[in-house]
Amino acid sequence: MSSHPVKASAFLADEPRAHWHDQSVWFVRVKRDRMAAMVPEWEQLREAAAQIKSHTISRLADYLEMFEKNAKANGIQVHWARDAAEHNQIVHKILADHGVTRLVKSKSMLTEECGLNPYLEERGIEVIDTDLGERIVQLLEQPPSHIVMPAIHLKREEIGELFHIKLNTAKGASDPNYLTEAARHHLREKFLAAQAGLTGVNFAIAETGGVVVCTNEGNADMGTSLPPLHIACMGVEKIVPGTRELGVLLRLLARSATGQPITTYTSHFHGPKRNGEMHVVIVDNGRSAITASNEHRAILRCIRCAACTNTCPVYRRSGGYSYDYTVPGPIGSLLAPLRDLNKHKSLPYACSLCASCTDVCPVKIDLHHELYTMRQEIADKGLLPWYKSFAAKMMAWALGSKFMYETGGKLMRRIVPRLPRALVYSNLNAWGRQRELPSMPKKSFRELLKEERS
Repeated sequence: MSSHPVKASAFLADEPRAHWHDQSVWFVRVKRDRMAAMVPEWEQLREAAAQIKSHTISRLADYLEMFEKNAKANGIQVHWARDAAEHNQIVHKILADHGVTRLVKSKSMLTEECGLNPYLEERGIEVIDTDLGERIVQLLEQPPSHIVMPAIHLKREEIGELFHIKLNTAKGASDPNYLTEAARHHLREKFLAAQAGLTGVNFAIAETGGVVVCTNEGNADMGTSLPPLHIACMGVEKIVPGTRELGVLLRLLARSATGQPITTYTSHFHGPKRNGEMHVVIVDNGRSAITASNEHRAILRCIRCAACTNTCPVYRRSGGYSYDYTVPGPIGSLLAPLRDLNKHKSLPYACSLCASCTDVCPVKIDLHHELYTMRQEIADKGLLPWYKSFAAKMMAWALGSKFMYETGGKLMRRIVPRLPRALVYSNLNAWGRQRELPSMPKKSFRELLKEERS
């Protein structure tokens, strides 16, 4: 069982890093706001995107079958995987049948979810993540800490030290241009030696049978244009009806993710290269079960832009690894419990219910209400710690009585300011570990209003 508060405390122990991480991620949120403000029809686009995704989910099987038919007509081989294990087996079989021992891979959170890298490495296949951030965390033997910016938790000095050890760069070098150039030369060798390329899928177009991959580094294009074999892995929710709907979602994706009008490379793959092969692996892995949930079906609208993560005050201050799941942030706090509620029951509480995530979601998922609903489900199943249940009952008792409410308020205002700091900020006050209590007013609002009226 994972515990977000425990892992968050470990991240917050390094206060300078926690502050720097907060500011770095918030910078991206501000870029998103500027870009959204430049599109007059932004809210209409969000509403259209929400309707497109809701409609697609309601006819998911039909659109997936349409995609399969059209993809096969394009010369693409389509595979279906029920879960992560079957996905990994399919990918490995394709590679083994072609004698592949060297694979280059662009960013794919689905393959992270399925644990593909270690699965292939255990079977003698070298897997190289070619997205720069992904490659950095791969060299560190860490998972991504963010779905769009995998190495956002690292400072350039740390990356410089890593590259000195792994890529033989100059000792103490931390200039981003120098480090990027070193990574470019390192990855170029891997691209040229690769026997196959694997990509994720941002969108799969039912009416054309093609897939769209969005990157800022061109690594997906390099990884698929040089080797003869291209494997694309997608969750079932990545399907869109047609190119008109794709246009709406593309206008929202990069603006919401990184504050760009569009990603530098938006690559369309509608068939294998000449004398090559293209395979698409369509993965369920629990997604169909979510479509059956009236409370949480809207989660499948998610286009993995991470706008909710960038704005979330909890993620920014606790880091991605505190979530102990492939996808961190508000959307991960819903996806993880839906996968394993008992293991991830602390995640829906990693939320202040400020609703900022809902406000920025480009497909209008009501994230904070979804998290609140998930909390109710946890309580109904008896998975709350006893002390939280006890505290909730005590609060309900106090708030349900006018006398107790007013008396409790008076005691708090008069006693707490006089208590020793060591007692107030003790283990009994988990809230106060990273926060200062506000100054206690001498009089309540009711008392002030009564004086004003008299």
